[in-house]
Amino acid sequence: MRWKPIAYSALGLVSLLVLGATGYAWTQLNRLDSGLATADVIAPSAQLPASPSVVPEQNILLAGVDSRTDVQGNPLPRDILDQLHAGDQSDGGDTTDTMIVVHIPAGGGAATAISIPRDSYVDIAGGYGKHKINSAYTYGKNAERQRLTAQGVTGAELERRADQAGARTAIQTVEQFTGLTINHYAAVNLVGFYSLSLAVGGVPVCLKEPVHDSYSGADFPAGRQTLSGAQALAFVRQRHGLPNGDLDRIARQQAFLSSAAKVLLDTGTLANPVKLNNLIAAVQQSVLIDQGWDLLDFAKQMRSLSSDGLTFATIPVQSLNLQTPYDGDAVKVDQAQVRSFIGALIGEPVTSSASSPASVQPYVAAAPAGRSSTPPTTDASVVPSGGGTDLTGCVS
Repeated sequence: MRWKPIAYSALGLVSLLVLGATGYAWTQLNRLDSGLATADVIAPSAQLPASPSVVPEQNILLAGVDSRTDVQGNPLPRDILDQLHAGDQSDGGDTTDTMIVVHIPAGGGAATAISIPRDSYVDIAGGYGKHKINSAYTYGKNAERQRLTAQGVTGAELERRADQAGARTAIQTVEQFTGLTINHYAAVNLVGFYSLSLAVGGVPVCLKEPVHDSYSGADFPAGRQTLSGAQALAFVRQRHGLPNGDLDRIARQQAFLSSAAKVLLDTGTLANPVKLNNLIAAVQQSVLIDQGWDLLDFAKQMRSLSSDGLTFATIPVQSLNLQTPYDGDAVKVDQAQVRSFIGALIGEPVTSSASSPASVQPYVAAAPAGRSSTPPTTDASVVPSGGGTDLTGCVS
């Protein structure tokens, strides 16, 4: 069974964001920065100035890559794959099953995380035609792998350089689709979310109803509970049995990440040397960032971040069942509508090659019976673990 990650890269970035929120954590960033894997994926024209006097406006692309290699390009051990129920090295497809753009306004302030459904049907940068957006990484990586293999490149070096090309194609595709310039990039493979959720000591979540899903392994009662490791993976990757499929899964992802940020900021995690050391080790093992990202500068910029300083949104979709020539069912999206929606979110216009609609409401066309094309509303407030029957703020 193919493993479907959905939130792990964003948890990695939430960890990076909040590491700069306390004085003690900030002093540890020197150690974190020196141990992170990096890649040359951001175009020179999109790179930000070093040590700016004020916080620059910036957009960060988070990608969760369905890969069986680590951030250095080495195959994941068999015992790790077994723990994650991830099959073997032949499973997965190097697709970006999570794509989130985090917008930080000039001067700092509240950040906005914009989720893009992985099956959104868009033009892929590089002349690959129209396909699901999560395949952009795959098209770029496979083309580069073929080129490098012909040159005799093998092993971890082959995987690392091919991954870099895949990331560039994914970044260019998101820029082309949204009209936003991507200034930074962070990616995590499938083992990353598992490690990070353990490092933070578990994350409180809440479900409106009990669930049992054999595909993802999700088996939870209704109500409030704290999840980590394999349980957290099952919670965020379930999509079978949910009324709106991937849109409901995105709602879970956003609730989980908001709760994780509150755990990190509100419960003293970053002031605890043992927990902080575990978190830094997990980030170093799990997160790959663009090589021009100065985390020390970024931490200084984000020191005023609070647990309420990151809000979530999902782009508008027109249909969840678009029939495509080669890619099966996809999510139908309209570029002009998406750009207008994003412009309204960030408070500035986003240039579009097509005329913008008069309204930026996410609903356009009716979905099939029993399925809604409108992204579900998420109340992502943190919930305490333990019993109780009040399910206010819980997700499907």
